[in-house]
Amino acid sequence: MPPATGSRVPGEHKVLALRRIRDPATAEPLDRGLVVWFPGPQSFTGEDCAELHVHGGPAVVSGVLRALGHLPGLRPAEPGEFTRRAFRRGKLDLTAAEGLGDLIRAETEAQRRQALRQMEGELGRLYQRWSETLTQALAHLEAYIDFSEDDNVEEEVLSQVDATVRALEREIGAHLRDGRRGELLRGGVRAVIAGPPNVGKSSLLNLLCQRPAAIVSPVAGTTRDVVEVALNVGGYPLVLSDTAGLRDATDPVEQEGVSRARDRLRQAGLVLAALGGRRQDLGLAAEQLRLARRHLGRITGHVGAEDVLDIIFRDFCVGK
Repeated sequence: MPPATGSRVPGEHKVLALRRIRDPATAEPLDRGLVVWFPGPQSFTGEDCAELHVHGGPAVVSGVLRALGHLPGLRPAEPGEFTRRAFRRGKLDLTAAEGLGDLIRAETEAQRRQALRQMEGELGRLYQRWSETLTQALAHLEAYIDFSEDDNVEEEVLSQVDATVRALEREIGAHLRDGRRGELLRGGVRAVIAGPPNVGKSSLLNLLCQRPAAIVSPVAGTTRDVVEVALNVGGYPLVLSDTAGLRDATDPVEQEGVSRARDRLRQAGLVLAALGGRRQDLGLAAEQLRLARRHLGRITGHVGAEDVLDIIFRDFCVGK
């Protein structure tokens, strides 16, 4: 008798049946819910599988789980165990398993669509085609190596293999140069609002997320830390960060905020420049040059602030 359903037969294949669910040890009714039987290999994992659809109250769920836990041979599944079992039995490949994980975690329509396409085999079919192309090229090349001396394989085979592999290389290269679209869609585009102090960065953040996520004040340097919000923009995920105003701060706390702002700028896929007129515009441009100089300094050796000051005094005769 299947656990806790009160029925002596598993039930019709893939048909939901309304059953009273009881504790198998005490026969106490736990709930009245739906039971469905999936015999292998026509189940998600390829194994025999039964599902209990119960009401979602905490007492009902805990009571059913507790009753099942008393049955020999039953235990809670490990995280991802059903997907792992499906993979081991050939019900899913790795790309479909990844797509399933993405579908479970999807928060926007665009994420859902991409995950569903991958779970249904779009990426897997592409990789399978590449694998078949490589297999054919390898077979032709090995045939040439083994049988060319017997004149059973023509010289043209080598040029055909070379053309096939080069075409595949170009296709894979284009696939890898897609601007990380899938990764960005999965994790969200990271956008940073940057600019000098007191030009409306926090106000812009609040406007975009339609709530007072950041403190707004007429006092320059109010934002000391990174304020981050997750947005859904037309079905696409966007992680938007408000940062401390970029300037030469003297306060240690503000200095740390500016340092974190510069770190976020380096990691950003999109920068929203909040400018207060023609100036600190120049201030943001100076910050971009500062970042570029720092990256070049890693290649050419350390470049310090004194180097910049020397050029300023040399080229502009400051102080004369």
